[in-house]
Amino acid sequence: MTKVRVRFAPSPTGPLHIGGVRTALYNYLFARRHGGTMILRIEDTDQNRYVPGAEEYIIESLRWAGIVIDEGVGPGGPHAPYRQSERKHIYRQYAEQLVHAGYAYYAFDTEDELDALRNRLKEAGAEQQQYGITTRMNMRNSLTLPAREVQRLLTENAPHVIRLKIPEGEVIKLHDLIRGEVTVHSEQLDDKVLMKSDGMPTYHLANVVDDYLMEITHVIRGEEWLPSAPLHVLLYRGLGWEERMPQFAHLPLLLKPDGHGKLSKRDGDRMGFPVFPLNWTDPFTGEKSPGFREAGYLPEALINFLALLGWNPGTEQELFSMTELVESFSLERISKSGARFDIQKARWFNQQYLRKLPDAQLARQLAEQLKSEGIEQPEEKLIRIVSLLKERITFTHELLPQSKFFFYAPPVPDDSFIRKKWSGQVQEVLAAYAQALEEEKNFSADNLKHLLETTAQKLGIKAGQVMQPLRVALTGETAGPDLMAIAEILGQKECIRRINFVLQYAKPFVS
Repeated sequence: MTKVRVRFAPSPTGPLHIGGVRTALYNYLFARRHGGTMILRIEDTDQNRYVPGAEEYIIESLRWAGIVIDEGVGPGGPHAPYRQSERKHIYRQYAEQLVHAGYAYYAFDTEDELDALRNRLKEAGAEQQQYGITTRMNMRNSLTLPAREVQRLLTENAPHVIRLKIPEGEVIKLHDLIRGEVTVHSEQLDDKVLMKSDGMPTYHLANVVDDYLMEITHVIRGEEWLPSAPLHVLLYRGLGWEERMPQFAHLPLLLKPDGHGKLSKRDGDRMGFPVFPLNWTDPFTGEKSPGFREAGYLPEALINFLALLGWNPGTEQELFSMTELVESFSLERISKSGARFDIQKARWFNQQYLRKLPDAQLARQLAEQLKSEGIEQPEEKLIRIVSLLKERITFTHELLPQSKFFFYAPPVPDDSFIRKKWSGQVQEVLAAYAQALEEEKNFSADNLKHLLETTAQKLGIKAGQVMQPLRVALTGETAGPDLMAIAEILGQKECIRRINFVLQYAKPFVS
């Protein structure tokens, strides 16, 4: 069996969309599942759209996501170079080969002549306003010009392109590993430009030539490239490479959260979530776009989320390590229909993975956040704090806001809370509890809870009636983690001080 070789081939025209990360992931999982090779190729033939920094952004995004590149831009390999702009000298010979075999032709039409063609077709009400089967014999190309004139123009380096000659009256078929058999009538296709007048290849030619020379066995790419696949089949045929044509798999789109239309940056901006893996600053406009990394998403969580956007493992399992994804992945279980991008599900995945992190690791992150406040705390205390909080947060940057009451005494309670929840009995029980804490030797959570229950019972009320006022006294919040665990971490002196402070403030309300 031929060794599996797949490629991720983005264009450096801006930041890598999260859908591109999913495409790279599926290629990576397929390669690893079959003991194959993952290649990164940069398709930068359209130099007019090249954006400085985009290539570096792509590489860093894949590295952060844990998608390891075996060959290509970065690690290098036997088929270097892997940037198409550096392979410019390779493509012309194959375009010429197609011309000589009758599968392509030279076209010398000027921009004015092309505009005139489009206008004629538009005025005639033609459904397809394109250069192709029905129009090429009325244009200035090597199919209509005398051979001597064609040779003269080429010798004089007259501006020209090379176009693919679409066959007439043919049904072009290909088998897609996700969608099954795909058929297209040749009349629906136009004579795409293969080589531009500046000598650079278009995507179609460069893509096919590079996939062949780099021995790509499977082309796994987005659904938006499906209309191009019949053209590529014709190129493989014209170049005599049909026997080594890769298998195709066109992935479903990532849809907006409401399921209608392709997910865009505008959707993320409007709904307040990223659509790029990392922060991105446009080098031309200075516009800043948020990334999943900087928003606090763990790469493992994002990868798990993306893997299930369009792929179904066939089980109820939702949490997968990268190793488990590799073991379970198959193209056959990828859906044909688009996948709705549910950011709440992404947040849920992040919660699950955050809870798996070691407390010591989270404690180090909290320590770093506390540095910005000029606060230093013992590691043991921070470990106890994060252990208490990790079930209640979604992102690590929430650690400091959620734990501030451990380091800053809360402000006085809201007057409306005092009027609603406080009473003479509450005041009496908390005063007695603070006094009991003065004499308590065992400051464990369990013992503190028992002490509160016995104190309340002696004064004729249930501990539950004073639990929320006590929480407000200790944390300033009406809800949160286990209160007695909080008290244990705060310590004896701080608990007594905070309770007495609120008792003093509440005294006029209940006297």
